Amino acid sequence: MRYEDRISIGGTLVWYYYICKREVWLIGHGIEAEQENDYILLGRYIQEIFYTRKRKEIMIDNTIKIDILPGRKVIGEIKKSSKFLESAKMQVVFYLYYMKREKGIDMEGVLLIPEERKRIKVSLTPELEREIEEVIEDIGRILKLEKPPKAVKIPYCKKCAYRSMCWA
Repeated sequence: MRYEDRISIGGTLVWYYYICKREVWLIGHGIEAEQENDYILLGRYIQEIFYTRKRKEIMIDNTIKIDILPGRKVIGEIKKSSKFLESAKMQVVFYLYYMKREKGIDMEGVLLIPEERKRIKVSLTPELEREIEEVIEDIGRILKLEKPPKAVKIPYCKKCAYRSMCWA
C-alpha cells in the first residue's frame, strides 16, 4: 500500500507516537493544543533563530514540511533538547522514508539540537524502514478510533499543552 493511500500522516504524528498515543489521536483529529503554552512558544523561537541561513523549509505534497540543508541532500530537524531523542530520530526516519518511497530520493538526515550543540546523523536502515512502516500502520489504527486512547500519566504530561484535556 502506497503512503498516499493511507490516512494523512506527518512527521509530527510520528514524533508524538513515541511519547503519547492519546496526543496522536487529538492532533490527528484537528484538536489544537493550547498555543500559548510556554514550551510550544520556546520551540517556535528556537526554530526561528537557529540555522536560518543554513536551511530552507519545504512543504512536500501538502503532507510533510522538512528543513533541507542547502548544498546537500540532507534533511535537518531542529529540536530544543535531546530529551525525546528517540521520537525526534524517528520523525527524521519518517521524512527519509517518505522521500525514498514517494519521491524516489535517497537522503540523509540530521537532528540539530542547538542549545546542546549536538548534531546527530540519521540514516534509513532496513530495520528502521520496517519499524516506520509498522508505526505508520499503528498511527492509522489510532486515528480510526472513535474516541482517543485512555490517558496514561507520564512525565511528559507536566509540560504538555493538552494537559487540561486529559487531567482536568
